[in-house]
Amino acid sequence: MGHKSLLTALIIALTVYGLGSCNSPAPKENNPSAPATKDTVVISQGLNSKGIGRFTDVKLGHPLDEAMVSRGQAMYLAKCMACHKLTGEKLVGPGWKGVTDRRTPEWIMNFATNTQVMLDKDLVAQSEMVTCVVRMPNQDLNDGQAREILEFMRKNDGKN
Repeated sequence: MGHKSLLTALIIALTVYGLGSCNSPAPKENNPSAPATKDTVVISQGLNSKGIGRFTDVKLGHPLDEAMVSRGQAMYLAKCMACHKLTGEKLVGPGWKGVTDRRTPEWIMNFATNTQVMLDKDLVAQSEMVTCVVRMPNQDLNDGQAREILEFMRKNDGKN
């Protein structure tokens, strides 16, 4: 294993286990019921995580709402496409293909509307920075815009 590969593996391992956060100490394990503070890293539970923010129960419709998809696509073109491809390929940020299979709707909407807090405290969001390096700027999305982008992501992932 080359030096660069070993270093990358070490950074990922430290981030995943909460030991290598740049801005926050490892989570406090002695009192899991203690409220999160600005110095506490919140560990997401991968596919089941809802992230950090006001979205706790996002109801998805079937079939997709095509009007929302269209508005979400317009928002993607205006605010997202400079950094995110619709494939799995990384540009500045990660590609969007499969994101609705990897993340809950709540996590996606919390990340879109509460970006800086998620990057500061959510371990899954922080782990994306290991590969992307660049911190996503706040796009000032309102709840409706975030929901429309989520609907566009669902369409991009082949949901119907």
